[in-house]
Amino acid sequence: MQIPLASRLAHTGEYYFSRKLRELAALNAAGANIISLGIGSPDLPPHPSVIDALAKSAAQPGAHGYQSYQGTPALRGAMAEFYQRHYGVALDPATEILPLLGSKEGLMHIGMTFLEAGGAVLIPNPGYPTYRAVAEICGAEVREYDLTAASGWLPDLEALAATDLSRVKLMLVNYPHMPTGTAVDLAFLTRLVAFAKAHNILLVHDNPYGFILNETPPVSLLAVPGAREVAIELNSLSKSHNMAGWRVGLLAGRADVIADVLRFKSNMDSGMFLPVQQAAVAALALGEAWFQELNATYRARRELVVRLLCALGCAPAPGQVGLFIWAAVPAGYADGYALSDAVLAEARVFLTPGGIFGSNGNGYIRASLCQPEALLHEALARVQGAAVVLSGAKDLITPAPNELQPIVQP
Repeated sequence: MQIPLASRLAHTGEYYFSRKLRELAALNAAGANIISLGIGSPDLPPHPSVIDALAKSAAQPGAHGYQSYQGTPALRGAMAEFYQRHYGVALDPATEILPLLGSKEGLMHIGMTFLEAGGAVLIPNPGYPTYRAVAEICGAEVREYDLTAASGWLPDLEALAATDLSRVKLMLVNYPHMPTGTAVDLAFLTRLVAFAKAHNILLVHDNPYGFILNETPPVSLLAVPGAREVAIELNSLSKSHNMAGWRVGLLAGRADVIADVLRFKSNMDSGMFLPVQQAAVAALALGEAWFQELNATYRARRELVVRLLCALGCAPAPGQVGLFIWAAVPAGYADGYALSDAVLAEARVFLTPGGIFGSNGNGYIRASLCQPEALLHEALARVQGAAVVLSGAKDLITPAPNELQPIVQP
């Protein structure tokens, strides 16, 4: 028996990293010993106080039942305090904050709350692939707005304003930007808010990267005067507090919009595990010393990853923010996919092809900083050892995965 696939999935495939990680796991199982610089999953642990809070809470007999769909008052209060302390944004914890099981969940909740057939959504190219997937699953028309190196990876708001935006309901924005690492200031965000007001568009700002390798204070879109009229913001503890697998995020913004999203969310889960909420409270209370220590580690890693990319002839732009390094591929490679395949075949190092983030990423590669220095040194040595071959890899035929032979460790 075969059940027909729902039409909402007609244009949506399996998430790239879901497939790729399975492929890499199969190669490793065969002895290939791949070093992955692909996904941005922090390998460092949370602060000890966070783990301690989780353990103490989990030991309580009453900690294991269903929880509120809105999270505990303590968690919402900690999130509000975090926004006040780091962004200068005052939020009502009772009505303007909604804890989430990760911000990726929040994107789907927002889409299902506001998008449907007949509506349209603006998404960045390049940008997080989930933005497109959410729009397609919700039946909305996807309209890409171009981000390019020539524009500083910022949208041309004037060009967008000259198009027909009458059916556009949402615009997804993400700064510091993934995958390019571009940061913005309040001046640009102010222009963005004015654009949204002029065209009656709800801005959805995805803001998880502001605390990683950012040489300027992190900014929130909600800090722009009047932004709450037209904007909501997603945030996450995944990157900033090394809690990716814990699934703790938040949605912040105007009370009525938050209430609308809760109508959908409350039908999709039964609340967040209480010990995770109490651990998140501890994480949100951490001071500047936490971020300084975290960024010291990432700075050392960034130096090694930049050296690796330069050994391949790539050109990383300076001043990038976040957990990745984005770099133009060298001449001789058709695109980032060709370079990624060559490096995987010859050096057993996986780099993410920029094309998975949209057509404007085709000429780029992305490398994650989420590996310890020892592995990054090994990855650099492998790439340097294969550099002669890789310099001519445009003429190579990449072997199929089952033809990759294991690297024998010294």
